[in-house]
Amino acid sequence: MTFKPAKWPRKLRSQEWFAGTSKDAIYHRSWMKNQGLPADLFDGRPVIGILNTFSELNPCNAHLNDLAERVKHGVYEAGGLPVIVPVFSVSESGFRPTAMMFRNLAAMAVEETIRGQQMDGVVCLVGCDKTTPSLLMGAASVDLPTIMVSGGPMLNGYYRGERVGSGTHLWKFSEAVKAGEMTAEEFVEAEASMSRSPGSCNTMGTASTMASMVEALGMTLSGNAAIPAVDSRRRVMAHLTGRRIVQMVKDDLKPSDILTREAFQNAIRTNAAIGGSTNAVIHLLAIAGRCGIDLTLNDWDDWGRDVPTIVNLMPSGKYLMEEFFYAGGLPAVIKRLGEAGLLNKDALTVSGGPVWDEVKDARIDNDDVILPAEKALTQSGGIVVVRGNLAPDGAVLKPSAATPALMQHRGRAVVFEDIDDYKARIEDEALDIDETCVMVMKNCGPRGYPGMAEVGNMGLPPKVLRKGITDMVRISDARMSGTAYGTVVLHTSPEAARGGPLAVVRTGDMIELDVANRRLHLDISDEELAARLAAWKPAVEPPSGGYAKLYHDHVQGADKGADMDFLTGCRGNAVARESH
Repeated sequence: MTFKPAKWPRKLRSQEWFAGTSKDAIYHRSWMKNQGLPADLFDGRPVIGILNTFSELNPCNAHLNDLAERVKHGVYEAGGLPVIVPVFSVSESGFRPTAMMFRNLAAMAVEETIRGQQMDGVVCLVGCDKTTPSLLMGAASVDLPTIMVSGGPMLNGYYRGERVGSGTHLWKFSEAVKAGEMTAEEFVEAEASMSRSPGSCNTMGTASTMASMVEALGMTLSGNAAIPAVDSRRRVMAHLTGRRIVQMVKDDLKPSDILTREAFQNAIRTNAAIGGSTNAVIHLLAIAGRCGIDLTLNDWDDWGRDVPTIVNLMPSGKYLMEEFFYAGGLPAVIKRLGEAGLLNKDALTVSGGPVWDEVKDARIDNDDVILPAEKALTQSGGIVVVRGNLAPDGAVLKPSAATPALMQHRGRAVVFEDIDDYKARIEDEALDIDETCVMVMKNCGPRGYPGMAEVGNMGLPPKVLRKGITDMVRISDARMSGTAYGTVVLHTSPEAARGGPLAVVRTGDMIELDVANRRLHLDISDEELAARLAAWKPAVEPPSGGYAKLYHDHVQGADKGADMDFLTGCRGNAVARESH
């Protein structure tokens, strides 16, 4: 569809702060003018907040100040007043106990920053995994005109002639060291090739997945997702975004106009096509919850089930984001979906027009990177949702990163009570485990870790790795890095810390995984399961105060996006009350 703009001119939100000659208006304008801003910048032109997640402790986003300046150029050219506003920056590589615990805090901070300050439109500068969903969640809750700009992926890494994918090769090399196939010295040498330029992960990890998700949702200019961070075209994208947001304000084009159920269907199918991260499941559920869109795990399974994975990128394939961009990037993938009848072509984007208009002329310049459907990595690339007595509310698995032979498997459970128990025992040669077993880890969900860390892709025991085995079935209520791989069942819900069935699995129990039939079954009787659940008690005392307590008391399960229960629903763009 084509968006019908609002009548212009109209009174802008920022004019409630700046218009007129009252004491309050003069108070607001005079303080802004101490930055050397001319008086005519407050004459009714849109004030554009550039929400900048720059931080030197967030390596993926450490280059965003330059992009913020480029956005400013575009805003000024289009007749707006740009203001750079630093916001909470959640770093995947540094935050403890896990960045996921602070996604909701960041979203709260972003929402109140927008709601309480004199902005008419918002440009979100994002990059690292949690910054993209947290800023979109916060902005969607306020519902002012909003557009996203990603920082872009880093350049390819190379080590001894081999492509090195950030994250993916960290897991691969670590396992090789444990298997005796690589020395510790070689591992340290390879470290220099893993992150050789600014930007986020160069694999189809969570950062690149979420950049692709916001583009597929229609919340970025077309082509945003894959441009490398250091490519000059990334700066051009930021500049053009600055121009575009001013027109979006004039047209009153808001997230609620764009983030429809059809848009989420496009994103879920795109995630299947690119072999995207399982983390996208949680983030899209949370974003939809902020918009009042009824999105469920069943939608993920139903909409993505028959979509082939055609992007040949690590961790599912062999290339990296640089090649993806050169091959045509996300517009080419979305075009393929449209040609296959798997796209809601009329879904609106921030361009003001339908998504199909943005991608119909896209080219594919390397069909080994963006594969034809008949050569897909897997014909059923969507996120799989399995259920059963072990996961009544669902668990997820990424087929494109899994071992086909393990997609139907029955094995003896080897249970780790939490991540510390796993770390203490996994390298013990006396551990009773072999490749036929099912590794189970508890208490790593939203409430349990706390924060639901990316520890679900448990490394295999060294004695199994030395046999040349590279994959086993692993089950937990944790998440997995989008850069990781393996036959890993994640987000098991309800989580162990809430007394879900996962909490009462014992070493020696038999577990059956049947992906084709969407089944995850603990092979004990209903009576035995009920008796174990009745006797269960929480393993850890809840936090006594601070954000940790707020999070513990209000975080929802992974099947609902792990957002806070009081943050869901449509709250709209109410302006904070004047305090003077």
